[in-house]
Amino acid sequence: MSESITTVMFIVDVSLLLSLTDRVPALGAPSVLHPDAWPLGERLEAWSRARGLVLGDPDTSPLGRARFERLAARVFPTAELDRVELFARWLTWAFALDDAIDEAPLGTSATAVDALFEDLLKAVRRGHARPGAMPLEATGVELWRATVPGMSRDWRRRFLMHLEEHRAGCAEEAVNRRMGQVPGLDDYPALRRRAAAPFLFDLIEPVLGVELPPSLRGTPSWKALLEGTADVLAWCNDVASHARESARGDVHNQVTVLAEAYGFETPQAAGWVIDHVAHRVGDVQAGARMMGDDLDRLRLSPEQRSASARVVRALLDAPRAHLDWLTESGRYRPPGSDLSIDGMPMLVPGQRKRLDGLASLR
Repeated sequence: MSESITTVMFIVDVSLLLSLTDRVPALGAPSVLHPDAWPLGERLEAWSRARGLVLGDPDTSPLGRARFERLAARVFPTAELDRVELFARWLTWAFALDDAIDEAPLGTSATAVDALFEDLLKAVRRGHARPGAMPLEATGVELWRATVPGMSRDWRRRFLMHLEEHRAGCAEEAVNRRMGQVPGLDDYPALRRRAAAPFLFDLIEPVLGVELPPSLRGTPSWKALLEGTADVLAWCNDVASHARESARGDVHNQVTVLAEAYGFETPQAAGWVIDHVAHRVGDVQAGARMMGDDLDRLRLSPEQRSASARVVRALLDAPRAHLDWLTESGRYRPPGSDLSIDGMPMLVPGQRKRLDGLASLR
């Protein structure tokens, strides 16, 4: 194949992220899969279709092809199955919401985004959906009811606050789409964290049956760990979803932001994103190392230290679990595709073997 054809066929997708497993020691070991991941998939599909979140043949929609049970089963490989399923349902709900507000007409109207979130938040706070409510509202209330038993008022306020932050981030993205404005390089990370469903991180606690001490959440080490993990997940997702988002003209992608800021071609911008991901993984590891001193300083009880350690472990495991999920999910690929275009592999030599090797571990 000539060099010119190779350049034309360069496509940003998850295969570009596989180098991180060699470059970053913290991403080197494959994630562990919950032993009940396969039956969990059947249960999640039945629930998603019964609730109207996935319509028709699951293979015909990005949401149906996503296999969120695999992500949940990798983040929580030893948790109780019903808790893993609860997280998988929340993932399905969050990405269904994402799909609804990314596309026109909602995707270009901050007013419409605000109105949708207002209905969702009101339903959650009053504890029931309106008669004849749309699936997002009805399932949001159902999931909230299944999640909050045993969780403190402080946790509930925190979750709803992060849902409000998500609302603000999605509304800001809608304004950018309407104005045709690419986010600034310095502004993008914080915007991306708000728009990437920050409430999902709160769900680690009810899934594990623990709750973080409030004093720990105010420490610099916790902020470094949480924000770094959020950035790693979001930016890896940006690489995987770039082709889909650029095709519909959505500028909320780290590859697009870097290309706009520096005048990069797509391959160079994608390379820089991957370099940034590697650096942020280092920040996450540093935050985790700092946390030991904070735990000592705060004089937490043995139970609080144990709860904190379990949540931190889930956060540290999440980037590799997410990367493994991206390689097996069909969310960012057309139905029936195998990372190819017109029958020709999009992976450079060696990458398909590595992708197949990852798949063989599941």
